[in-house]
Amino acid sequence: MIDFHCHLDLYQSPPAVAEESQRRGIGLLSVTTTPSAWSGTARLAEGRSAIRTAIGLHPQLAGQRKHELALFDRYLANTPFVGEVGLDGSPECRAFWEDQLEVFDHVLQACSAGDEKVISIHSRRAAKDVLDQLDRYDRIKTPILHWFSGSRSQLERAIGRGCWFSVGPAMLAGAKGRELVAAMPNGKVLLETDGPFAQVRRQGLNPWDITAALRPIAALWGVTEREAQRRIEVNERALLASVAAALGRPTT
Repeated sequence: MIDFHCHLDLYQSPPAVAEESQRRGIGLLSVTTTPSAWSGTARLAEGRSAIRTAIGLHPQLAGQRKHELALFDRYLANTPFVGEVGLDGSPECRAFWEDQLEVFDHVLQACSAGDEKVISIHSRRAAKDVLDQLDRYDRIKTPILHWFSGSRSQLERAIGRGCWFSVGPAMLAGAKGRELVAAMPNGKVLLETDGPFAQVRRQGLNPWDITAALRPIAALWGVTEREAQRRIEVNERALLASVAAALGRPTT
């Protein structure tokens, strides 16, 4: 199984978490919050086949770090994975909204211009704006809305756009999160932890804690936990196969 949104470099001991994930057979998409974090974070994946590193520029840092877009462009060719990127409409982030739009548009334009990318997207209080931006770039085929928290109508719009959704134990702990997951197409659901930031019962999540999402997902889908896991693993393979095909590489 794969944790499709994890901040590996921001754990207290990233090498230990990386090694334990590899030992347990848990894959993970290690997202970055700034392009300058790419090189060091990518080194955590060396010798660990289950880890992939994404290049990102978090919307909450857009005002401070938009000068790193040149670094983003430099590293983008090194990976088919992008994240964490997107928009954040929270009140504390509205002061640099134009910077967020500039950064996200740059990212989408860069991703649209080259090989297919898997993009892990932040959309807190900004689902409409994120979808508006995505609609401008129809060459982007594999957007993953991380911890989606928009309205039901926005969810329907995202489904129509062909978005994937990464959901985790923290999202499923709340009634709204469960309601949204229940309305998502089973074939577009992936797992995430958003560790180390996301917590359940005041405990930060590790990549292997994605398994805690299986029971509530199984209940929502009306299947056994084993069947829920099987369906999600099918989704993982389908997403990775589509990217491998776009890149002209065999699926592994």
